[in-house]
Amino acid sequence: MPARYRGLTWDHPRGRLALERAAETATDAAGAPLIAWDVHPLEGFESSPIEDLAARYDVIVLDHPHLGDALEAGAIRPLDEWFAPEFLDAVRVGAVGPSAASYTLDGRLWALPLDAATQVAVRVPELVPVAPETWAEVLELSTTAPVALSLAGPHAFLTFASTCVALGGEPAVEPGSGLVDRAVGAQALGIMAELAARMPERAADLNPIALLERMRRERDIAYVPLVYGYVTYASGPGALAFDDAPAASSGRRRGSTIGGTGIALSTRSEPDQALLAHLAGLLDPVAQRTSIPEHAGQPGLRSAWTDDAVNAASADFYRSTLATIDDAWVRPRVPGYIPFQSAASAIVRRALLEGGPADAALADLDRGFDALARERSTVR
Repeated sequence: MPARYRGLTWDHPRGRLALERAAETATDAAGAPLIAWDVHPLEGFESSPIEDLAARYDVIVLDHPHLGDALEAGAIRPLDEWFAPEFLDAVRVGAVGPSAASYTLDGRLWALPLDAATQVAVRVPELVPVAPETWAEVLELSTTAPVALSLAGPHAFLTFASTCVALGGEPAVEPGSGLVDRAVGAQALGIMAELAARMPERAADLNPIALLERMRRERDIAYVPLVYGYVTYASGPGALAFDDAPAASSGRRRGSTIGGTGIALSTRSEPDQALLAHLAGLLDPVAQRTSIPEHAGQPGLRSAWTDDAVNAASADFYRSTLATIDDAWVRPRVPGYIPFQSAASAIVRRALLEGGPADAALADLDRGFDALARERSTVR
């Protein structure tokens, strides 16, 4: 018997396993399967417009920068149309870092913050026994140990943005007046260029999962200062150590760009009480401390991130990176941001790997970002 609802999530154990396990016992009022999950690559939203996915799926797991396109297309529903205010308030208050805030626009919550993640530092513990705390210490470490940057796909730009945050200059979230302070941007590119010049071979082409796999298996990358954390690499054979991201100086803000995923309802969906209760159950504090981490998930609630049992099972992955996710920057949620992010990452990679003046790269970033404002005014 087919499930009443169809959901779409990303194809990684962290993205699908807990959802699939929860769906195994979920039924509607007639006893039929409640929801079945399809998967696609994490980059799938870049090749499949959100409105096309929303026409085919009732429930969509997405990342917060997709909200601009989703709302412009009328592809998802605000959650206050379906969930009780008390539940949504509890989610907002209980979410770790800016996880819930990243899915909030115009005062309304558009997705449940099921999965929380941000860029953190990671090291091979026998090669780097103590994590650097500052970017100066990272640069010093790179002269004696193989240090890599996460530069593949959109991650060159995300690493750049997070470095700017640590240096005291958050990138803009609304286009029209440039992306980032030129002095801060130049300093960030300078730090990244120095590290890129010493990177191990082939590391620049690896996405976060591939970087972590290489660290765990080959041990020829000792440290990455900013990479999206995956708790599955914190324990087991070849376990890696995760730490807070570097700051500009001791005691200052940890620079990072929040990721994670949220559960949204498409406009085609007509959720019944069984589906709403099922989705709310995924954010239940008990589920967040038990079934979510037990099935490779990274919980979205602070109560799970600070739980003794959850941390004991993950070599303190959560407590060791909590300060970073609390400090994390929320990316723009404007239409067209995702293509800009890809183009911006290519600009940063060229500047780092091929050389060229920082001013030219920063000017290109400003132009690309501000073009989003012109595109919006043209559409309207």
